[in-house]
Amino acid sequence: MTVELVALVKHDCPVCDQVLPALDAAGVRVLSQSDPADTAAQAARLGLRNVPEVDEDLEVSARFDPDAVPTLLLLEGDEERDRVEGLQRARMRELAEAAGLALDLDDLPEMRPGCGSATRDPAIAARLAARRARAEGRLKSRTLVVGGLEDPFEALFERGVTDGLPVVPPTPERVVAMLEHTSRHPQEVVGVLPPYDGEATVEKVAINAVMAGCQPEALPVVLAAVEAACDPAFAVHGLLATTYPAGPTVIVSGPLARAIGMNAEGNCLGQGNRANLTIGRALQLTIRNVGGGRPGREDLATHGQMGKLASCFAERTWDSPWEPLHVERGLGEDETGVTLMATEAPRILTDQLAREPEGLCVSIAAAAQAIAHPKQRMLFDCLIVSGPEHGRVFAEAGWDKERVRRRIFELTHARAGDLARGAGGSPEGLPPEAVTDPDALVPKFAGPERILLVHAGAEAGLWSMVYGSWVSGELGSQPVTRSVEPWR
Repeated sequence: MTVELVALVKHDCPVCDQVLPALDAAGVRVLSQSDPADTAAQAARLGLRNVPEVDEDLEVSARFDPDAVPTLLLLEGDEERDRVEGLQRARMRELAEAAGLALDLDDLPEMRPGCGSATRDPAIAARLAARRARAEGRLKSRTLVVGGLEDPFEALFERGVTDGLPVVPPTPERVVAMLEHTSRHPQEVVGVLPPYDGEATVEKVAINAVMAGCQPEALPVVLAAVEAACDPAFAVHGLLATTYPAGPTVIVSGPLARAIGMNAEGNCLGQGNRANLTIGRALQLTIRNVGGGRPGREDLATHGQMGKLASCFAERTWDSPWEPLHVERGLGEDETGVTLMATEAPRILTDQLAREPEGLCVSIAAAAQAIAHPKQRMLFDCLIVSGPEHGRVFAEAGWDKERVRRRIFELTHARAGDLARGAGGSPEGLPPEAVTDPDALVPKFAGPERILLVHAGAEAGLWSMVYGSWVSGELGSQPVTRSVEPWR
């Protein structure tokens, strides 16, 4: 089989300038990583007899992927036998002799480091990685062509893939960079999303994570959230179709939350933290763009609420009075979990005077009674986000989650007579035939386990937050927890 010597160079490399005259004189095949104009100018400047070939689309450079140029490759057919990167006079002569050539390098230094290969330029490397991913079948999503005179941000609005805010254009380069942060194959199906049964592949989730503005290291969390949303117990189809103003809230619990910069402290339910906002947004964009859940068409919420744009926060585990949510729900302490719950917007609970857990539970119960309507019973669940100062009250008294939940459950019972239609002047309530004993106590929630407790927020302020769920249990949506670890 024929042995051939091939050199890779570029026009703005001083070491290439030193070596090129000798390569040209010896008849070595030279491929330039530069464009034709710069390649020709370099040849003229150095007085070369032959203008180097241009490595079109850097195909040869990408295949052999050197760290530096000049690079001499000793090829036998299509296979590499040996290489030299940079100027190494003795080694270059060895490769030339193996190819039956003689290199006159006497006037050159014995050794000199080369310049970075064009394939190491971050922008070029990203483009080559995207091209390779497409060729290998790791990227399969169709390409949206944006005209040269179009504004890409406006074009994405017009094509209906945004949530009303600008999105980051999901170029192949950005998507491939995102995919580097999961070990799963891009074409693996995370789940099927209604209403149109769109297959949420890892690639498609990554595309929506790019559009949401996620940092790549957050992708495993987004994948776990999408997996949770696809669980039939979460009932995302019903959540989309309901006129109730609920949407998915993502609660991230475990060590990865802090590692990717999620906020579990001040303003954790609000603006300002990229990880919190973009993870929640990526889930919603995936539901919209893969499943087809578009507001005003498939998403029928009468009013909606801003949590339907992005509702996501991390649990403050390091000083929590309770075991972390992911551990409570069956995951290992060292794992990171994503719990998805269908919720309305949160309401504030203000109690700046309670110093004992009993009184604080009374206040929390009063807020929880108002979920949906004070007379609505056993249709909704509850998520309580205890601030650290309220959490300290429970911690100092030694009240674990089970005790807090049980007491709130007891305190949210009400007399059947007070819940009847017309009682207190409100036509809402239990039908008259259901009230056989006006003094019978009716619970707000179907059981203590329907009250989720998490710990988050800043130290300053005696506040907690209370979320109501969408219709709970088999009639509606159940909280779903998934481990992030399989998606890393």
